[in-house]
Amino acid sequence: MTDLQVGQLAIMARLYPDGLGYADLDGGGELTFGEWNQRANRLARGLAALGVEPGDRVAIYLPNEEFLDWIVAYPAIHKAGAVAVPVNTRLTDRELATILGHAGVRVAITDATFAAHLEGVRAEVPSLTTVIQVPLDASGVLDPDGSDVQVPVDEGDLADIMYTSGTTGTPKGVAVRHRSLALLPNGEVPFSGKGWLHSSPPFTFAGIAFVYNPMKLGMSGLYQARFDAGRWLEYVERWRPQAAFIVPSFAQLLVTHPRWDDADLSSLELVSCGSAPLAPDTLVKLCTRLDHATVTNGYGMTEAGPAFCAIGKEDVLRRIGSVGKPMPPMEVRVVPTELGGGGASDGADDLPAGEHGEILVRARGREREYYRDPEATARTWTPDGWLHTGDIGYLDDDGFLYIVGRMKDVIIRGGNNIHATDVESVLMEHPGILEAAVVGVPHEVLGEDVAAFVVAVPGAELDPEEVEAFCRARLTDYKCPRRITVVDHLPRNPTGKVLKHELPVETPAAAANPKGPSNGTR
Repeated sequence: MTDLQVGQLAIMARLYPDGLGYADLDGGGELTFGEWNQRANRLARGLAALGVEPGDRVAIYLPNEEFLDWIVAYPAIHKAGAVAVPVNTRLTDRELATILGHAGVRVAITDATFAAHLEGVRAEVPSLTTVIQVPLDASGVLDPDGSDVQVPVDEGDLADIMYTSGTTGTPKGVAVRHRSLALLPNGEVPFSGKGWLHSSPPFTFAGIAFVYNPMKLGMSGLYQARFDAGRWLEYVERWRPQAAFIVPSFAQLLVTHPRWDDADLSSLELVSCGSAPLAPDTLVKLCTRLDHATVTNGYGMTEAGPAFCAIGKEDVLRRIGSVGKPMPPMEVRVVPTELGGGGASDGADDLPAGEHGEILVRARGREREYYRDPEATARTWTPDGWLHTGDIGYLDDDGFLYIVGRMKDVIIRGGNNIHATDVESVLMEHPGILEAAVVGVPHEVLGEDVAAFVVAVPGAELDPEEVEAFCRARLTDYKCPRRITVVDHLPRNPTGKVLKHELPVETPAAAANPKGPSNGTR
């Protein structure tokens, strides 16, 4: 049996039973390490009493508002030797049935609202035999015995099946084994009592990392179930967290909030960003306002597992746009995009510094794969473990990584390659634009044209012609968006990434009209 990540909870419960493990800031609930560990042990024994055996899949299908029950269920599943399947609560019933069926889920932990969805798909998921509803104390599942329990498992056994957010299509299940579950090791760390604030849904890659990482650094977890920029600023003032994690869309809402300039943010020593590209202008605003703190713009993905890039305070403004250097054991390469998924993996194919290509990453011994999908695994990972990320970027002469965009986010206009993030970064410099997304639209002559969807800052009025002129003053002519649409909001997945395939892109016939629609679009 390996040293499981869940063992860190037992360590903290033994050393600091009365220490604050997690606080649900919106809901007002708290768990000490002792309470958290005991409840997880009781649920683990309860799952075993229901017949859950090692390797059985147990889904956690709970809303963010039930966060404390979520983080009890997650270690309990591992203590029982089972496999956790975190489920996105925004799925349609059809998507829900597909994921539960693909994973072969036997037990689901949910609440009264989502139990109705489970009942609606149960006939399509024959493996699902038991549904447990929270609150756990009233479920009748918790065993009276809260002493430590751990069903033996090996490091190569499945720990989780994480279904990707599906920004470009159907989610795939990423098989996470115990050996590739965590970057930070277990240990008897000194407990500072300081907090790490975040708002990421726990079923996401970013969110699930925050179940254990704060305690591994001797900190308490602070959770905001529904991000609101004003409440976030109030929580920082009231709880005085040492660190915070935000996704770029949250960062943009913060730097444009009326209280951004006068809120007391002095407790923050680290603000990390991730899960999507961060506009350079937003990064500069964060660093300028939080000049006493380290502001980092990191890079990682579910398929990469415990493989991250990070950048230090001394480099973040000197290397605008960089996500930093890989943290061991992560390795990074950049290869020609024409290699696609499954190209050669030897060093001869690496591009020189400064040249754009596909980013490949590897963490030896911690590689992941797609669950029950060997063909997709073979397309995505090379035989020696290099992951084709689908991201376009480059390395500079000092080994710092820069993300330019997605391979499918490259617009080819009249033979010119345009990275959507280049255009989005310029749009985000406009004082009246809160959010922006750029996509390619069909064009009869050019093949593709550049279309921008923008959300106005509250109270601002955007003129598409003025926005186009703003871009022309800052971009090469062929990169300028010819179609600018003002929308109320951008469709996003729970991690904050824009779902570009859900944007109202015109049909080829409409796209051929050089003037475009007249209702707020140019």
